[in-house]
Amino acid sequence: MSDGKEPEQPDGIRPSLVCHPLLWWADRKRRCRDRENEIGSWELREAIRSSIYELEALLDSKPIVQGKQALVDKARRELEEATEKLGHNEHRGHLVGSHLTVAQIHVNTARTLLLQAIPPNEVLPLLPGLVGVIREQLREDDPRRVHSEEILGLGELDTDSVQTILDAVSVARLEALREHLRVGSFVRIVQAVSAVLAVLAVLVAILTAIFPWLVPICFTPQNPPDSAAPFSIVCPVYSQTLNKAPIFWDVNFTAAASADYAVVESLGVLGASISAASALRRINGTATPYPVPVSLAVLKLPTGALTAVLGLQIMRGGFVPGLSALDSSAQIIGWSIVFGYSQQLFTKFVDKQGQVVLNAVRGPLSPDPQAASNP
Repeated sequence: MSDGKEPEQPDGIRPSLVCHPLLWWADRKRRCRDRENEIGSWELREAIRSSIYELEALLDSKPIVQGKQALVDKARRELEEATEKLGHNEHRGHLVGSHLTVAQIHVNTARTLLLQAIPPNEVLPLLPGLVGVIREQLREDDPRRVHSEEILGLGELDTDSVQTILDAVSVARLEALREHLRVGSFVRIVQAVSAVLAVLAVLVAILTAIFPWLVPICFTPQNPPDSAAPFSIVCPVYSQTLNKAPIFWDVNFTAAASADYAVVESLGVLGASISAASALRRINGTATPYPVPVSLAVLKLPTGALTAVLGLQIMRGGFVPGLSALDSSAQIIGWSIVFGYSQQLFTKFVDKQGQVVLNAVRGPLSPDPQAASNP
């Protein structure tokens, strides 16, 4: 008999979804999609949301200059736009961190409109912070910064002075926006290159698995005279000895295996991952919503796979004196890791550019992190 209570349902699942498996599956897919679309830093998003609440409270509490109610209405609309942009499923925010940047633009505009709508004596306590924003982005000889600092020194404000300060703040924020957009563009370029290199590495592995005889990664060292077999064929996966000098057929069709390139590329990725881990110590973190350090680390992985293959082919071609004939599969494996790690010779320039881009976001007065870390 029923005791009149509804049966307990699993946490997070509505009764209607339990009764209808298709609806439950659709709800599960929606939640997974929401997690996938959770783009950008959660902390930054909540910081922007807190700024919206703060500005809404100020709009309700601050005295408004007569005739400037339209500015307040515009500021409220800007805050509504910012709130909408923070809902990442409601706009095209699929570019990493873009919705946070757009929301911050609307918040900054609302703050500027609020400062224009309140009396100058209400702006005076905020003057040091506004000048601080100007100093972060504008050069010392910029006329707008010079004039703003003069106003700060006077310690009093009128309507014209407020407009001068807000104009300089708008320019400073625009410059900060440009720097953030450069970071976003840099991240997208690095991610695109990483994807292309990864696809290329996979295609090479697939083609050589289907046609292992095309460009084998095999070496033909000559054994010592007292050996039972004077010749050998050494490949990453398979090795064999011969009583006669190996010919094309022996190397390309007998010794070469379908897994040779896959093994070499995997070991190259292993070496590159070690390089990526060691390179992260020279890359400072970022408060921007763009994952610069992670993108740089990911770039090294497919690059390491390709440099491992190319390095062994260069050795096979005899370009490295004394290393044209590796003696065992273990040596091939070892050199694959070394060549995978050596991609740092190429990607270190990208690492430096990434650090330059991040340093530019901090503003002209920020200390150089590398200089600060070196006593």
